[in-house]
Amino acid sequence: MDQINWNDFEKVELRVGTIQEVEDFPEARKPAYKLWVDFGELGVKKSSAQITKLYSKDELIGRQVVAVVNFPPRQVANFMSEVLVTGFVLEDGEVVLTAPERAVPNGTKLA
Repeated sequence: MDQINWNDFEKVELRVGTIQEVEDFPEARKPAYKLWVDFGELGVKKSSAQITKLYSKDELIGRQVVAVVNFPPRQVANFMSEVLVTGFVLEDGEVVLTAPERAVPNGTKLA
């Protein structure tokens, strides 16, 4: 594992947002959802997430997640992903979402 310094870490904008909308993403190579996440003052941002096996669309609505908000947008099939929703990858490849342990205001930065 490469070591980074504090300045490298400070460049990563990790913020909390609340999932507002979820759609199936049949055009993606691997099963995924399209997410619209509210980051408060930063606005609503789009993301593609391969989390279909552990999460239903209904249970994602209103859930807070942690995302990297300062990566450049990335084209995923016919969808422009604006943020990277973070999670822990299990041995079988499934992803468990990263979330605060209690509700915080949308847009709050991880320190």
